[in-house]
Amino acid sequence: MAEEKVEIKKGLKDVYFDRSESSFIDAKNGTLLYRGYNIHDLAEHSTFEETAYLLLHGTLPTGPQLGEFDAQLKAERRLPNEILQVIRITKDAHPMDVLRTAVSAMSSLDSEVSDNSHASTMRKGVRLTSAAATIVAAHARLRDGKDPVSP
Repeated sequence: MAEEKVEIKKGLKDVYFDRSESSFIDAKNGTLLYRGYNIHDLAEHSTFEETAYLLLHGTLPTGPQLGEFDAQLKAERRLPNEILQVIRITKDAHPMDVLRTAVSAMSSLDSEVSDNSHASTMRKGVRLTSAAATIVAAHARLRDGKDPVSP
């Protein structure tokens, strides 16, 4: 079997991602699968937490697994003050720009930023998944001239 030549590019310009264990897109048939499950079925029959667990772990959770995962998400909702400052500074930017910037800034505060072990990567995934909603909510309130509400 011939080995496929891989071209390394700097940055993300002209970079296309074509293989993933977590998702599959069939553009001709308009199908999006997450870990083999149709996105429409997940949207109709699963919660956000169940789908996030599926993406991170590769399977839908059992009841006890879902309870533990939900507790982990709840424990990671609070944002560091430094991230709230980043959101305040960028509050007039597009919401996706604020989310991207806040998520990027979070890595500078993460004690596990250099640990690429599977366990650390999963913990970071839970932290980012949990923080995203808080970032979006804080930004929406700041744009409306209100203070963020603690989760």
